[in-house]
Amino acid sequence: MTTLPRPTTVLTADDARRIALRAQGFLGAPDRRAGVRGVLRHLGAVQLDTISVLARSHELIPYARLGAVGRKTVESAYWKPASIGALPARPHAFEYWSHAACILPVEEWPHFAFRRRAYRNRPHWNHQLPDGAYDQVIKQLRAEGPLTATELGGAKKTNDWWDWSGTKVAVERALMYGEVVCVERRGWKRVYDLAERAIPDALLHDELDDAECVRRLVRLAGESLGVGTRADIADYHRLKGEQVDAVIADSGLVPVEVEGWGRPAWADPAALATPPRGRHRTTLLSPFDSLIWERARTERIFGFTHRLEAYVPKPKRVYGYFAMPVLAGGLLVGRVDPAREGSTLVARQVTLDGPKAVPAVAQALIEAATWVNCTDVRVERVDAPELREPLARELAGLLG
Repeated sequence: MTTLPRPTTVLTADDARRIALRAQGFLGAPDRRAGVRGVLRHLGAVQLDTISVLARSHELIPYARLGAVGRKTVESAYWKPASIGALPARPHAFEYWSHAACILPVEEWPHFAFRRRAYRNRPHWNHQLPDGAYDQVIKQLRAEGPLTATELGGAKKTNDWWDWSGTKVAVERALMYGEVVCVERRGWKRVYDLAERAIPDALLHDELDDAECVRRLVRLAGESLGVGTRADIADYHRLKGEQVDAVIADSGLVPVEVEGWGRPAWADPAALATPPRGRHRTTLLSPFDSLIWERARTERIFGFTHRLEAYVPKPKRVYGYFAMPVLAGGLLVGRVDPAREGSTLVARQVTLDGPKAVPAVAQALIEAATWVNCTDVRVERVDAPELREPLARELAGLLG
């Protein structure tokens, strides 16, 4: 950006941190009546991932904010359609490419018209599409209703994960184009349906031009972040920096200065209007949680360096396969690499930010164990050996 407006407000680093926590649903009383669907609408995107340790990431996101909401309740809230009067049942959410593969509120369908157009104009694909396969997929979905790739005729040609069948290539292309929509995950398989049948009529359009789509997503990202830099806002829905630059002045976000950030920032004016107060959540966080998914932002706000090590060779891991940061008192106070063995939640590796973190980490472990129906917690390794016994005592006291 060549010319930047003058900041309207100067925020301390702590102000910005609290604003971000409230915007992400970790500070103040959650709206339990809105439940999981309320969390989804509030965040604007919930990332999907194949890794399942305690649970899959899209289940961990509402758990971290609402507490021990049932896992079946979570899935139902995302995917179960609802009928309104005499109208046919329509989904509350759909899956599309946002920050990554994400569950998105169905109201955001029009905002991704710019991305659907970009996919349609893409000059090449990595997978070849057999003649007639695309039309056959559309025809079959129209005749038979929602189907998985397997039900359509096959997801793979071989056991190699990348070796898609022509049917899978066709239906994924239709998904990117917006002619087909993913309306559910069934056994981790996408369930596809025609967008014309699944998306409410009032939303089923690509009328918004690219600039308006991006403007709306920038505004929504700013609201979900509370306050963020250009890079933070762009990363939320994986926009380009120049796309953000072109619309941010008209997005409704306001320029602010955050002490210590060293770069321009933008804030949701509603977040500035009321001081962020209330109870802090203590919980384990998925590495794919939108509070921390942008690593540079996490370091800037929390002074906490975190990397997902699931794809790092085991001897090179520092914190563990699926190390989950522990949030307590508005700070990230440690990490836990969890696993499950029967009815025992195993903390394979625990990293603590000093003795004061012990009660919070113990509380987070016990709550997570209860949520996944574990009756015991076992700690295998604590990076600070002198804190192993205090953690064990704290856990024993909470387990009763």
